[in-house]
Amino acid sequence: MTHGSPRRQQPHPPPGTGPHSASGAGSGPAPESGPEVHGGLTVGRAAALVGVSVKTLHHWDAIGLVRPGTRTAAGYRVYSGEDIARIHRVLVYRELGLPLARIARVLDAPDTDARHHLRRQRDELVQRIDRLQQMVGAVDRMLEATRTGIRLSPQEQVEIFGDDWEPALVDEAEARWGDSPQWAQYAERAAGLTPQDWKEVAARTAALEADLADAARAGVAPGSPQANLLAERHRALLCTYFDCTHSMHACLGRMFADDPGYTDYFDALAPGLTVWLRDAVHANARAHGIDPETATWE
Repeated sequence: MTHGSPRRQQPHPPPGTGPHSASGAGSGPAPESGPEVHGGLTVGRAAALVGVSVKTLHHWDAIGLVRPGTRTAAGYRVYSGEDIARIHRVLVYRELGLPLARIARVLDAPDTDARHHLRRQRDELVQRIDRLQQMVGAVDRMLEATRTGIRLSPQEQVEIFGDDWEPALVDEAEARWGDSPQWAQYAERAAGLTPQDWKEVAARTAALEADLADAARAGVAPGSPQANLLAERHRALLCTYFDCTHSMHACLGRMFADDPGYTDYFDALAPGLTVWLRDAVHANARAHGIDPETATWE
């Protein structure tokens, strides 16, 4: 996934209790979730109107934040128009991040002026909308910047990565790993690299690949200090694009040897390099306490 491309390393009521049952017809108190009661609203209707749960209104009643002005003979809460207006004011302040205890103090202050509060709430909401719009703009810019990851034209990619570089490989990689957290990391990091940065990455990649090929040809033993150093350089190069742990590196080592695309690429650098790199990566993982046979993608 070296050059940004993985191929390049890169309910019902009980019977007899319903409203039309013989024993219950026309008797019993209206349920709290029923219709309007004596010009007010039951708690269920009030909750549905303002968009909160019945449990929330019960809680606000219990703490004295919004207490319904009246109750039925059976003790059910009945919310008046003024009660509903107070609920709306609570919702605005809560949306602005004020804790319920502070909202109660603000609404119950002796010098409370409803219009003054509404004007202040409006001003604060407008300010918050402005901040949110700025945040949306920032996210939109980031999405655009990370849409393709590499901010280079296809020609620039070939010029930097070499004549054998295929820009379409980036699209193949995104189709394969685009939903992963590591791809998100790659896209964000790649979007921040300038052409000069990419040239430096390409130079590091070429140097590492040459050293890997030389080591494989020379028969450097996987697990030796030299091989471990090369494996760490390879992992560090991958960390250019995403955070690659030793466990993840071991998983990649297995994939290199199992994927014909990787095998063709590495073995073109030096015969048997794919298997040598896998073994070197696995030996280095063991040296860091990871069993490559049971390593998982973190």
